[in-house]
Amino acid sequence: MAVAIRLATIDDAALLHQAIVKLAESMDAVERVKSTPDALRRHGFGDNPAFEALIAEIDGAFAGMCLYFPSFSTWRGKPGVYVQDIFVEGHFRGRKIGEALLQAVAERGLAKGAAYLRLSVEADNHGAQGFYTHLGIEWSRSERIHGIYGDAFAALAEQKIEQERS
Repeated sequence: MAVAIRLATIDDAALLHQAIVKLAESMDAVERVKSTPDALRRHGFGDNPAFEALIAEIDGAFAGMCLYFPSFSTWRGKPGVYVQDIFVEGHFRGRKIGEALLQAVAERGLAKGAAYLRLSVEADNHGAQGFYTHLGIEWSRSERIHGIYGDAFAALAEQKIEQERS
């Protein structure tokens, strides 16, 4: 059973969303998923997509997906790719599908000039951490992710606008 990897299309938005929900379920974090298939359609496809996704299939059946987007390192002075989500269906795990998806993302990135791949992993997801380390994707001891979302993000943006008007 060979793994076939293809670029997701707009018709795959519901499938991608379903995988994202399953990923969240595996982390007991379904309540954190606010996206919808329509949001994925709107932002991931068209003239200026915010992301790309690859879908892995075995004998035409969905086996997994990897959603990623371009990034840029000012310190390296080079573009890269950032993996936002990677998911492999439970009954297909152990067949190197995750590895094949990450390799395909790296290959696509390299073809577009990327020089690195980055991702985040939940602090208590030791299985994923071991998987990434096995592939040579190292944990950065020098970095921590910070974020601002929702109303706090809007407040920050509005605060900046008000300062510019003063």
